[in-house]
Amino acid sequence: MASRKGGVSLPDRPSHSRDDRTSVITKISRSPIVSRGKQAAGDAAFVAKKLLKSTGKAAWIAGTTFLVLVVPLIIEMDREQQLNDLELQQASLLGTPSPQVK
Repeated sequence: MASRKGGVSLPDRPSHSRDDRTSVITKISRSPIVSRGKQAAGDAAFVAKKLLKSTGKAAWIAGTTFLVLVVPLIIEMDREQQLNDLELQQASLLGTPSPQVK
């Protein structure tokens, strides 16, 4: 028993039970299943990283293409519509028959 001053003293734990637990944990951590699991997790992380990187590049290309090609087209179509509306408004103020919209 461990000697202490005052209070209740408990018997020391046997040391062999801790060694048994350590050896079991060591055996499990060194088993082929665990090493294969670690390898699979590492491979999955590598593939996910490459996939995210390539997806990011593709998203950047798509966004840049949209800005360069589609946004100017939308702006030009809006200007055309405003011009058509203005011509229609002027024609109705002058009393001329409205032109046929094609």
